Amino acid sequence: MRILNVIATMDPKSGGPCQGLRNSIPVQKKGGIENEVVCFDEPDMNFSKYDDFKIHAIGPAKGPYAYCPRLKKWLYENMERFDITLIHGLWLYNSFGTYISWLHLKKKNKHVPKLYLMPHGMLDPYFQRARSRRLKAIRNWFFWKLIEKRVVNGADGLLFTCNKELNLAKETFSNYKPKSVLNTGFGIPEPPAKNINHLWTFLKKCPRISTNAYWLFLSRIHPKKGVDLLVKEYLKLKNENDEIPDLVIAGPGLETTYGKDVQMTGKHPSIHFPGMLEGKAKWSAFHFCEAFILPSHQENFGIAVVEALACKKPVLISDQINIWKEIEAGGGGLVSKDTSEGIRNLLKNWISLSARQQAEMGLNAYNVYRENFYVEKTALDMISKIESN
Repeated sequence: MRILNVIATMDPKSGGPCQGLRNSIPVQKKGGIENEVVCFDEPDMNFSKYDDFKIHAIGPAKGPYAYCPRLKKWLYENMERFDITLIHGLWLYNSFGTYISWLHLKKKNKHVPKLYLMPHGMLDPYFQRARSRRLKAIRNWFFWKLIEKRVVNGADGLLFTCNKELNLAKETFSNYKPKSVLNTGFGIPEPPAKNINHLWTFLKKCPRISTNAYWLFLSRIHPKKGVDLLVKEYLKLKNENDEIPDLVIAGPGLETTYGKDVQMTGKHPSIHFPGMLEGKAKWSAFHFCEAFILPSHQENFGIAVVEALACKKPVLISDQINIWKEIEAGGGGLVSKDTSEGIRNLLKNWISLSARQQAEMGLNAYNVYRENFYVEKTALDMISKIESN
């Protein structure tokens, strides 16, 4: 089987979808599945040079819609080589541009692959209801009526990362009538082993941190992630109990207005802002933290949450992260509301646990990962479900 993945960008800074491809494609290759990727990045971008699969960078794209004039020609010349075409994400040209090209080939009685769409959370009702997104919600409503509804309902099926995402997608827009919906799961590979010799790669990013335990937030510095509430509630708790661990806020976005505001609020010796962590520094941050925290207002899957689980770290998360039920059921972390009170209770409940209870939760976290989010299982399950659809 040959799969063509169409995605707007393979830039690691763009988040989950491209990382998901980097996780699943090597596993599928071992199962005899060949994947290629076409994206709108410029050909000379160097972030894809270490990937062990074909990436066709046909950009640059133009404007906020990421219109890429080369996509149509490329698909006409190449789409027939594949058994499945998989569109990653909505609201950008890679979605509708691929669908229209697929329809055109189909009408010409050409061999066309099955067409699937993986929304990656972009059909979540949060994006239409959040006050901070009113203008974007209006834009998306028009896009849905004119464009994206045709893609969602016209493709052979939609693929979702978890049951929660699948069910939420039904609530967002009217006339949502996909031909089929599949919960194909999502996963990550085993992380590198814990290595004390690599700890310095993280510590040099946080030179003021003590060698004692610390809590880790690792994600984009963005309003959706609830970072501002986390910092405020942490500082309140720190004033009450100076012995609680330091807090590391790691991730891209510190240069944004929101990121600067968070840093100003969190100007305290116990809060650290190392920026985006990669490689050994990132994995050391996970391995040596006491607990991982992500109080997001919306999270389709949460790759960083699963990375923490895989590193045997309890996760302290909001119930707006779509995989929270699996984590709570497996005892791999604590769950609360994505409010100031909820986050405060989350932190207080964690420090109320005994050292033994915290250690047991860490072991449970790893079991949750292996049972639900191990890529060696999920990547092949996806193929099996598509083949049987």
